[in-house]
Amino acid sequence: MTISELLAKYNLKYEDLNISEKETLQRWMEELASKEITLDDVKNYIREMITGVEMELAECDLNQKKDIFLKGRLKNYLLLLSFLEGPEKAKQALEKQLKNLKK
Repeated sequence: MTISELLAKYNLKYEDLNISEKETLQRWMEELASKEITLDDVKNYIREMITGVEMELAECDLNQKKDIFLKGRLKNYLLLLSFLEGPEKAKQALEKQLKNLKK
């Protein structure tokens, strides 16, 4: 599947993406061709998207509509990352508690 076909599936055009999204999409397409996507790949992608949105939010000349839109995207990325990291964090907390019981 080409990038254009993938984007068309979601009614998007390559030109509509910002620079960060284009770079990330290109890297992901290369990874898709070479291997399967792992959970860590998805987490890293979401972290990159969070950084991209944060950079856009740091702009001084945002209108209110774009500001609200970016904050919504940021919240969605943060919630998704939290959901994906939940089991890992729960396991770490359990291990920490068990380690404390051992003392």
